[in-house]
Amino acid sequence: MLDIDIMGSKEIQSLLQQVGHGHLGCAFEGRPYVVPMHYYLEDLPEGSSGDSTIYIFTTEGQKTQYMEANPQVCLQVEAVKDPLHWRSVVVTGRAERLTEQADIDRVTQLAKERNPTLSPAVSRIWIDAWGRENRVAIYRIHPSEVTGNQTSE
Repeated sequence: MLDIDIMGSKEIQSLLQQVGHGHLGCAFEGRPYVVPMHYYLEDLPEGSSGDSTIYIFTTEGQKTQYMEANPQVCLQVEAVKDPLHWRSVVVTGRAERLTEQADIDRVTQLAKERNPTLSPAVSRIWIDAWGRENRVAIYRIHPSEVTGNQTSE
């Protein structure tokens, strides 16, 4: 039988810092939608309490329509070595689209520092074969609950 342990806050923060991608879940009118998503973690200043801020960069589409209609989201992040050795964190909260240019610039700089090859959504805007412009959307997730589980080592 597999033993599952609850992760402490330091273990959760460590996993979120290490991984950088997960699955974003949102729902609208009873229809769930889950997509893979990169995220950027803004660390808290030394000595602060609480959770780091999570930002997601995406382009407008179904997920942004869902989040605009219902900002309640969850982000699931995992690290799996094998079926017997894994860690998983779920961040549940409210997604807020950044609209102030100063916030967008600051978070874009944070993301580029962590991922210098970030593209295409942040580095350029493009138009697809149907003539639709791909518009960047940046969201801040305000966590209401952060939980984590891991297998016993």
